[in-house]
Amino acid sequence: MQLVNIGFGNIVSTQRIVAIVSPESAPIKRMVQEAKDNKTAVDATYGRRTRAVIIMDSGHIILSAVQPETVASRVDKDINSDDN
Repeated sequence: MQLVNIGFGNIVSTQRIVAIVSPESAPIKRMVQEAKDNKTAVDATYGRRTRAVIIMDSGHIILSAVQPETVASRVDKDINSDDN
C-alpha cells in the first residue's frame, strides 16, 4: 500500500485517489458542500484555507491545506520510487 502525506501528518492511500483538484470552481464547491451534508467529507485542513480537494474512489472528499500540485508531486514521487 502506497501512502501520501496531504499535510499536517495526514496520510491517504494513493491507490484510492481518483482526482486532486482546486476548490475554486463552482462545481467543486457544490461537490464539497454535498459531501459535508452527506457526512462524506474529511476536513484535514486544521482550520486553514482549503487549497486542494482530494476525491477518493469511495466517494469521500478530503480537504487539504496543501496545494494540489504539491499533493500530485508527492503522489507521483511515491509511485515512481516504487518502480525502481
